[in-house]
Amino acid sequence: MSIYKGSASTLLHSTGASNSMILKAIEFAVQAHAGQYRKITRIPYIFHPLQVADILTECRCNEEVITAGILHDTVEDAPVSLEEIRENFGNDVAALVEAASEPDKAVSWEERKHHTLSALKTAPMDVLLLSCADKLDNIRSIQKDSARLGELIWSQFNRGKEKQAWYYHNLASIFREKADGEPGNSLFESFSGDVHLVFPAREYAARQFV
Repeated sequence: MSIYKGSASTLLHSTGASNSMILKAIEFAVQAHAGQYRKITRIPYIFHPLQVADILTECRCNEEVITAGILHDTVEDAPVSLEEIRENFGNDVAALVEAASEPDKAVSWEERKHHTLSALKTAPMDVLLLSCADKLDNIRSIQKDSARLGELIWSQFNRGKEKQAWYYHNLASIFREKADGEPGNSLFESFSGDVHLVFPAREYAARQFV
């Protein structure tokens, strides 16, 4: 637990937080994600939301957005209800976590990704920043694992490289449209750059999945 408390202290210092909301969120997320690991590696899953929170801290996001970054996968990927988030962290954080969560996992991957893309087109800036930080950490993980495993990496995903390229390029396009003059501009640009490193534009053909 000490390594997580160290991360909590760093985030609290970076944000200048006057209360223990971020520390409480880290402790909550550590318990929620206990026993979960990142794809391909044996890295504990909790390091992903901590990385997301760190990215949001660098963007000077407010405490509610950073807290939501720590908690963003607890409802979708852990046995946690949105009501628990609301009771422990308030309506604003709960609304952000809800916005970051995919709909029913029973529907197809394509339906879920179309839903995410559609929702982001009209999402407020806090949701865009949260989503972009999440996706940026994901694409960076893919980049590292791809350098180590090559094309074998794509067998670990629900869909292969072509559909992942479709999804990430569409995300980058939406973020670029929202970026101009906004405080998260550098974040959106970083995401777009990393997407093009993993999925070079010359290999990408936009298409709609039926």
